[in-house]
Amino acid sequence: MKTYLSLLSVLFIMVSCQKDDTVVPRNQGTSSIVMTVGEKDFAIVLAENATANAFAEMLPITITMSELNGNEKYAYLENELPTDASCPQTIECGDVMLYGNNCIVVFYKTFKTSYSYTRIGKIKDVQQLQESLGTGNIIVKYCKS
Repeated sequence: MKTYLSLLSVLFIMVSCQKDDTVVPRNQGTSSIVMTVGEKDFAIVLAENATANAFAEMLPITITMSELNGNEKYAYLENELPTDASCPQTIECGDVMLYGNNCIVVFYKTFKTSYSYTRIGKIKDVQQLQESLGTGNIIVKYCKS
C-alpha cells in the first residue's frame, strides 16, 4: 500500500510540474472603444460577441443620436450588424445595445423592459453620462481606444 501511495505521489508531482503548452487565443477584436459627447469621453467595454466586433470594425463614426423616452439615445446605422437578441429584463444605465439589426441605443437610466436587444457593450463610468447626453438630439463620435 505504501508503494502504491508513493508511486501515486510521484506521478502526481510529475504531472503537476509538466510544462503547459496550451495556447489560448487572444481576442482578435477591440475590447474597448470610446464614445465622445462634446468634450467628454466615455470608455465602453465591448461584449464578446459578433455584434460588438462588427460595430468596432465600423469605427470611427460620428452620428446624430435622437432622444427617446427620457432614458435613451438612439441612431440608425448605415450598415446592418449581426444579431443575437434577447430580453435583458432590466436595462442598466450605461448599457450600449443594438435594437433590430441597425439601431444603436445608449441607455442613461436603469429600468425594466420587455424589448429584446443585442448587447454591444457597457460604459465603464456612468457618472456625468445623463448630464452629458442632455435632453435633446446630440452628436456622438465612436472610435477605437
